[in-house]
Amino acid sequence: ETIKVIGKILRTNVRVCSAIGHPFVSQLGKFYLDMLNVYKTYSEYISHAVKTEGEIVTQHANIRAMRAVKVETLKLIEVFISKSEDPQMVANKIVSMLYDPVLGDYQRSVPAARNPEVLKLFAAIVNRLRGEMAPGLPRIFDAVFESTLSMITTNFTDYPEHRLYFFKLLKAVNMYCFQALFSIPSEAQKKVIDSIVWAFKHTERNISETGLDILEKLLSNVQANPGFAQGFYASYYLSLLQDVLYVLTDRLHKSGFKMHCTILKHMFTIVETNQIQTPLFDVSKFPQNTTNSVFLRDYVSNMMGNAFPNVGKSVVQEFVVGLFDTSKDLIAFKTHLRDFLIRLKEYSADGDDNSKLYTEEKEAEIKSKMMARAQVPGLLTQQEQDEMADL
Repeated sequence: ETIKVIGKILRTNVRVCSAIGHPFVSQLGKFYLDMLNVYKTYSEYISHAVKTEGEIVTQHANIRAMRAVKVETLKLIEVFISKSEDPQMVANKIVSMLYDPVLGDYQRSVPAARNPEVLKLFAAIVNRLRGEMAPGLPRIFDAVFESTLSMITTNFTDYPEHRLYFFKLLKAVNMYCFQALFSIPSEAQKKVIDSIVWAFKHTERNISETGLDILEKLLSNVQANPGFAQGFYASYYLSLLQDVLYVLTDRLHKSGFKMHCTILKHMFTIVETNQIQTPLFDVSKFPQNTTNSVFLRDYVSNMMGNAFPNVGKSVVQEFVVGLFDTSKDLIAFKTHLRDFLIRLKEYSADGDDNSKLYTEEKEAEIKSKMMARAQVPGLLTQQEQDEMADL
């Protein structure tokens, strides 16, 4: 009964904080440490119960009530941070107190006892505090990265909330603490890249699209930071290119076609415009005058020819030449890729629907028609107005 009362008190505080915003700091300061101590105590109890009695114990009423208290605690902190008007105070007095009771608990707990709201909270913290969180990034990654990846990469179905919030956290870090990604050990950097690849290969659309968004922003950030760009390209360019081409030609990922095109155009352009100075190949195995552009043309031609033996060599060569044509704008580049995909038997097998390749054009056509109708007052329904705003 006491646990339920605590939960109700926290829910009330969440509503009050949402209503009054930053001035709630005076109220939060009165019980913040006690709230974190309760969080830690309940966490230890739940972890011990799961270890001794198995995951079935998470269905017991008292455990569910404790987990509810933990969720409300995280929710209250998230709401306050989103409403706060003093990021420095939040970083020094609120976030700094979370590392052991929240992140430490997440890392130490068995998978069944880990709250996905921890990932959600820290994604919100990074989005709110931005560069202020860079010094704390190694501690965050140490606590949640490997522990979460071991849960979500076993298959594509278990722990869906952990999966979603993990990639939202990674997206926030990539957006606002990008340079801090290169302050972590190289092994951890590789795991970051591998997790992005795993995300955009995911069959669940929101995960795959988040992965593509992260990759697109990552490549833009790398291009804008020449200090470590060449090392990044040497380590990851070829493998990333291969993985993006894989999802481009995979029927399960047609919904990501627009972003596939955007990423590939960027990747081929930086090679063709000689922005990658470091060799992408073993220089000891190629003629002295071999450039990245020459090497990559042969590399992609061989890769696509081996992947799609039913396509003629001339078709593959034409496709590769078009990939390196920097005179093409994104629309022309997209048309070039789409024409090639439609010619692949593997891509259009069994009458598979290719309409997703034309999603952007269809949305533009619908929006154009709606805008024309909108010129006549009262002709559009409220639902149509909402749909037009979303297009």
